[in-house]
Amino acid sequence: MIKFTLRCSHSHEFESWFQSGSAFDALKARDMVACPVCGSTEVEKALMAPSVAKATEKTTAKPPAKPDDMADKIRRLRAEIEARSDYVGTRFASEARAMYLGDIPDRAIYGEARPEEAKALIDDGVPVLPLPFVPRGKTN
Repeated sequence: MIKFTLRCSHSHEFESWFQSGSAFDALKARDMVACPVCGSTEVEKALMAPSVAKATEKTTAKPPAKPDDMADKIRRLRAEIEARSDYVGTRFASEARAMYLGDIPDRAIYGEARPEEAKALIDDGVPVLPLPFVPRGKTN
């Protein structure tokens, strides 16, 4: 395995591991290496000191979080969002857009949006993020 520092045509730098230098070349030729920031497949190797994993070395990856730990983190995140934000329900898209346009004062909100509404907000540059939980009224 070999790690390359790569740069896309928009000057975003990122690192990625490949089976070999020729494996990188083959994937790049088929536009299968893309920038994780912008998605550009115009990618080149950047100036670097390649990192090669020796056969006797094992690359150490951070172990995945335990499900109980993740559930606890999501519960704490939910409690913080609910305490510091206004729930606007299905009015989320219209409220977020109105704040973005300056029609109403900014405030922290959360709610629900249909997929096409969420896509339109993102396409228009409205800063929104999906939350990793379902609103309380929608849970069993």
